[in-house]
Amino acid sequence: MSPSKVEERLSKLEAEVTQLKPSLVNSANTVKPWWENIVGTFADDPSFEEAIAIGREYRQSYKDLFEPSEVE
Repeated sequence: MSPSKVEERLSKLEAEVTQLKPSLVNSANTVKPWWENIVGTFADDPSFEEAIAIGREYRQSYKDLFEPSEVE
């Protein structure tokens, strides 16, 4: 490839990088953690509340099998 073609390609790439850089900087500042996207998804959902209650019962059933000194 001739030097003039290389310089032309390099100039185009530099222009693209200059154009893309600000959008990357802005998007990096606005990206939320994954968990913020799902917060409140199950609010007032009876199925979710039931699942929480079943999980609590399950954990409590194991807790009742052992004396407190055995668990620690």
